Amino acid sequence: MSDIKVRFAPSPTGWMHIGNTRTAVFNWLLAKKLGGKFMLRIDDTDVVRSKKEYEDAIRDILVWLGLTWDEEARQSARTKRYDEVVAQLKEQGRIYACYETAEELEVMRKKLMTQGKPPIYDRGALKLSKEDIARYEAEGRKPHYRFKLNEGVIAWDDLVRGHIQYNAANLADPVIIREDGSYLYHLPSVIDDFDFGITHIVRGEDHVTNTAAQIQMFEALGGKAPQFAHLPLLTGKEGKLSKRLGSLGVRELRAMGIENMAICAFLAKLGTSEVIEPWDNLDDLAQSLDFSKLGRSQPKFDEEELKLFNHKVVHQLKYSHIKNRLNISEEFWEAIKGNLNTVAEAATWQNVCFAEVSPVIEDKDLCAKAAEVLPTDLTTDDAYNNWISAIKQETGKKGKDLFHPLRMALSGLENGPELKVLLKFIGHTKAKARLNGQKA
Repeated sequence: MSDIKVRFAPSPTGWMHIGNTRTAVFNWLLAKKLGGKFMLRIDDTDVVRSKKEYEDAIRDILVWLGLTWDEEARQSARTKRYDEVVAQLKEQGRIYACYETAEELEVMRKKLMTQGKPPIYDRGALKLSKEDIARYEAEGRKPHYRFKLNEGVIAWDDLVRGHIQYNAANLADPVIIREDGSYLYHLPSVIDDFDFGITHIVRGEDHVTNTAAQIQMFEALGGKAPQFAHLPLLTGKEGKLSKRLGSLGVRELRAMGIENMAICAFLAKLGTSEVIEPWDNLDDLAQSLDFSKLGRSQPKFDEEELKLFNHKVVHQLKYSHIKNRLNISEEFWEAIKGNLNTVAEAATWQNVCFAEVSPVIEDKDLCAKAAEVLPTDLTTDDAYNNWISAIKQETGKKGKDLFHPLRMALSGLENGPELKVLLKFIGHTKAKARLNGQKA
């Protein structure tokens, strides 16, 4: 299994969104489960749109998620290799020059569709004479280049979608080089996968048709196509792809306090027949990966569901996961985590218990009486219950009239962990001072 290698190949032309984050998660988990290597390949052939800030953000997100890589490459450094392959394929007649303009191609496409035919390129460029080509070049036309598909059936067994096949006659020869000489996605990706020994490719189902053409590209290079897994695309909760989903990224989710393991587990199990539940670590999550449990329908991604799941993750986080992020004791973490929505909220309750608080006195008489009967030792299991019983007996207060004034005096905040939990850490001295309206 040491030869197994998968890759995540983002284009640094925009911020990494939740869809390609899901692709990264599946690729990493597959590599880990199979005991193989995970490669990061920066697909930066689009010189105009590729930006360093996007690439830096991609790397930062992957590291934060725990999706570290064993190898890396960037396409902009491999242009010479692409040129060599293109020269070979031109000689073999698999790559040919085309001189149609974008407008002419659009007219051809619409004409075919009007006739009820698939909008497939007619290979008119292969019929051009030397005189035709000379005339086009005299007009200043620059050629774009296509990869010529051989006749026959293109088939593969997809890890998600099962057996897939296409008749090459029903596919258009893909454009691989633009008029300005820059490469499109198709051929450089295949050359890289071939050269780097990629054995498995996991990507969105919007690439299925590309895969059919790329299988022939692998064959033209003298190689065997990797195994493919095409994931159903995410949709929004409204049932269709949305701009929000297309732009929502880990940067925003991280800023909201969503845990990295919450994101990885949620995306790994969304759309499967399995229950979405917290996982302690990525290694264990990887061992649970099973493409056969992925449904064919497009799963709905709901940000609110992820937030609710994150609450569940936080409530089950072990102290070892947060001890380097917060300066708190294990006892304090275990006491408050059940009331947290995010790990960051722990700082609020740390301040309530151990820093100075300006109390809010809503019922002076109640708070004064509570201070009088406050036990000296608040660490025992019965201390809080005995204290509340004494306050009720002395004041006759109960319910909200009792608990809300006490919470505001002790914490200065409307909501939070139970007073029974907080009081133990606040301690007798601070608690009594706050109940008497003093900053402590």
